[in-house]
Amino acid sequence: MNKLEVLYEDNHIIVVVKPPNVLSQGDATGDIDLLSMVKMYIKEKYHKKGNVYIGLVHRLDRPVGGVMVFARSSKAASRLSEAIRTHDITKKYLAVVKGHPPMEGEWTDYLQKDSDNNTRVVTEKEGKLAKLYYRVIDYNKDLDLSLVDINLETGRHHQIRVQFASRGYPLYGDQRYGTMISKDIALHSYYLEFTHPVKKEKMSFTHLPDKKGIWNSFDFGKIEDCGN
Repeated sequence: MNKLEVLYEDNHIIVVVKPPNVLSQGDATGDIDLLSMVKMYIKEKYHKKGNVYIGLVHRLDRPVGGVMVFARSSKAASRLSEAIRTHDITKKYLAVVKGHPPMEGEWTDYLQKDSDNNTRVVTEKEGKLAKLYYRVIDYNKDLDLSLVDINLETGRHHQIRVQFASRGYPLYGDQRYGTMISKDIALHSYYLEFTHPVKKEKMSFTHLPDKKGIWNSFDFGKIEDCGN
């Protein structure tokens, strides 16, 4: 089992780092998932007997790593879920994409599920609204790859992957919407900001990808004001 990396915890919430290729929540595969890891961590650390309540309020796709918050009470779960529904949580991602997009942009699309192969497609007006802002942080000319910083306003399934791929900038390693250059998709949830559901304090957490693999081809020092 992967060792759980905890960024913050109290009686109401716990903020952790999801490793790439670990499920957010268990599925039919029976593979280890982050929700179970958090429950086990709390159970063992605090010697809790019986079931441990942990509320899953948002997810990351299995290949994606990064910061996630879980609720430790039903009250916290309800308030965090409402904050996500009303877009009162800031979620930022780093991604490596093919090519060199315009230096910054705001993209609004409608995403619809293709039931034949469980993918998402961009439509003009049908489906769910998908909106993001991005800026190019670094460009590797030799590889023709860009490091982009993405502020996700809506959290649609596969949203970042679909919106970039539809414009000709598929994410590096995205086997579903791009190429099979790598088995690991270069997408990381590096920044999370929200109001504490009980204390009402503004909280923010940053966790950059490990400097290995394709991430090592870019200058993270160019990521400035990640919290703004």
